[in-house]
Amino acid sequence: MKRKDLLYKGKAKSVYTTDTKGKLIVEFRDDITAFDGGKKDTLENKGNYNAEVSAFFFEYLKQNGVKTHFFTMLDPHHMVVRKLEMIPLEVIVRNIAAGSLVRNYPFREGTPLHPPLIVIDYKDDSRHDPMLNDEIIIALKFLTPSELKKVKTTALEVNRLLSGLLAAQGITLVDFKIEFGRQGKTIYLGDEISMDSMRLWDKKTGESLDKDVYRFEKGDVMAIYNKVAQRITRSVKKQ
Repeated sequence: MKRKDLLYKGKAKSVYTTDTKGKLIVEFRDDITAFDGGKKDTLENKGNYNAEVSAFFFEYLKQNGVKTHFFTMLDPHHMVVRKLEMIPLEVIVRNIAAGSLVRNYPFREGTPLHPPLIVIDYKDDSRHDPMLNDEIIIALKFLTPSELKKVKTTALEVNRLLSGLLAAQGITLVDFKIEFGRQGKTIYLGDEISMDSMRLWDKKTGESLDKDVYRFEKGDVMAIYNKVAQRITRSVKKQ
């Protein structure tokens, strides 16, 4: 497979067309950003860690019946994926109150949420990703009512699968963001699932194991990303 034209460049990933119909190549760059791009750096191996963890999660979810865009890794930074028409929504599942949920609403940080909350934002940095309700999503024709129900059901299933997987490694899945896209009438899980898009806490110490380490300067973010990759992908594979 040959990489061809740049199709899209985001904050930390680039997407390229290929010479194979229906397939794209996603490059996980070493860029890291926070606060809508207000804070940014380039950190060696960052893209590698996110790609490794994303590939592992996508493969695990696929084995458990979740349709994803993932095909294979070409090398540590490049992933082959299904070409999708991405839906401009960020679907966030929250198991514990943290982050913007605490800043914007009267939740106490660390409060367990039973059942988990699903929050859906409009993906638009210029508007600071405003939260949407179901009626707005349907009125804007981002999803039909049946598609919205399917997306929410899939998000909760992803949460169930990943929460159990991570708990076995001593990690609490606090919350995470996922995105979806269409190929024809079928909706697939797309984008990435990594430390950039999840909030993870060590079960014993409460230590942050995600991009909050970078956001709030809690330590060496690359050391943390390496630790998480070791615990999630390599430890599970040895079992």
